[in-house]
Amino acid sequence: MTSIRTRLFVILVAATGLVWLCAAAWVYVHTQRQLQTVLDNRLMEAARMVSSLVEGDAIALAARAGTPVSVPEAVPLSYERQLSCQIWSFDGRLIGRSSGAPETELSNEASGFSEREVGGEPWRVYSVADRDKGIRVLVGDRSGLRDRLVTDLVGGLLLPAVLMMPLLAFLIWASVGRGLRPLRRLTHGLTERGAEDLCPISLGNPPSEIRPVVEALNGLFGKVAAAREHERSFTAFAAHELRTPLAGLRTQVQVALAAKDPETREGALRQTLVAVDRTTRLVRQLLEMSALDAATDGAGEQDIWVGQAIEEITAGLGTGRGGITVEIDPALRGMTCRMNRELFHLVVRNLHENAVQHSPPGGRVRWFLDDGVHPPAVAVEDEGPGIPEDEIGRVTDRFFRGRHRSAVGSGLGLAIVEAALKRAKGTLALRNRRDRSGLRAGFGLPLAGNGRADDIPRRHPAATAP
Repeated sequence: MTSIRTRLFVILVAATGLVWLCAAAWVYVHTQRQLQTVLDNRLMEAARMVSSLVEGDAIALAARAGTPVSVPEAVPLSYERQLSCQIWSFDGRLIGRSSGAPETELSNEASGFSEREVGGEPWRVYSVADRDKGIRVLVGDRSGLRDRLVTDLVGGLLLPAVLMMPLLAFLIWASVGRGLRPLRRLTHGLTERGAEDLCPISLGNPPSEIRPVVEALNGLFGKVAAAREHERSFTAFAAHELRTPLAGLRTQVQVALAAKDPETREGALRQTLVAVDRTTRLVRQLLEMSALDAATDGAGEQDIWVGQAIEEITAGLGTGRGGITVEIDPALRGMTCRMNRELFHLVVRNLHENAVQHSPPGGRVRWFLDDGVHPPAVAVEDEGPGIPEDEIGRVTDRFFRGRHRSAVGSGLGLAIVEAALKRAKGTLALRNRRDRSGLRAGFGLPLAGNGRADDIPRRHPAATAP
């Protein structure tokens, strides 16, 4: 059964039927016990009543005549008419019996209750002995009659249940359908939606069982809408940023082709090279950002020697054309962190390129262990103009270029760094230098061996600083 309504209907009908059957069984057992007690009391009352009604003279005459007397009915009701009464003398002679009572002695017991089979039927008999009159009064009824009374009573309970079951099933089916109406409205609303409709679902005041589903769907719609808006913005900004260097590149090439002066042609070619470098870097960063958006958290983690990795990355990037000096703190060479190597490469490369681009000619870019923050972090600082305080919170936005923008910047470097660190469960902290102009960018990395965030990579026991 794949239908929730059908499943609930079957469960409720089966549970209701089971409860009815259990109730009927309990009523049967309880009623049988109570009925046995009531009927036994009636046997006792009837026997004592008959004993009290029998006259001694009638018994004497019957004894002399040798013919049994007729015993009067105790109470003229339907059940009592089924009672059979006998009067026996102590010497074993039948003195009297009621109409329909068997001639066979109902019980051999002098007094009290007994069970006996008479004429192939089980009987329940109560005996009363009157020694003054020299008689025993036996009153009994058939056990089958008692069972029939209980069966009729239970049947009277079950018959309405059987007759009412179709109506009850209809009411259960209708009630379940009404209870599932919010789910049908939700299904209908989702079916009628277009592919572009990501508005939140509104069901008024849905039941508590449906509310988590509605909230989860609304949250998903919000995430999809934000992702689509982000994708549109990213595409628009990327198209705009690519259009500018490509247009400049075309212009410089046209100038170089039209120039007759060697110096003019050389200057145009240099500007062309700058435009090519900017476009190349922008395309690379766009691909990096796209790869980060599709990356899986924690994929391909490994232990990385921080200082050695920074030396390899910065050596491959160079120092630009301004004679920038790059320094790496020897304390970093003995540090390890656990991180995806490609993410670590993105972080270091973009931070280093950002520092080199904003440093003045002859400036210094320094990588070091920043233990002035908690927790300590790997940091890089430059000697550039820094970031205005009102822009520090926005420089990690994609394509944001502040007042101190560089000629080849695209506004993606710090955004890539932050995205890569989030993937690696790390953090990024930016602040201006206090000793002079420049920016300090620090990032915490997962500790090698346990994967906790915001911890400085630990020193490897076997590592030694040169």
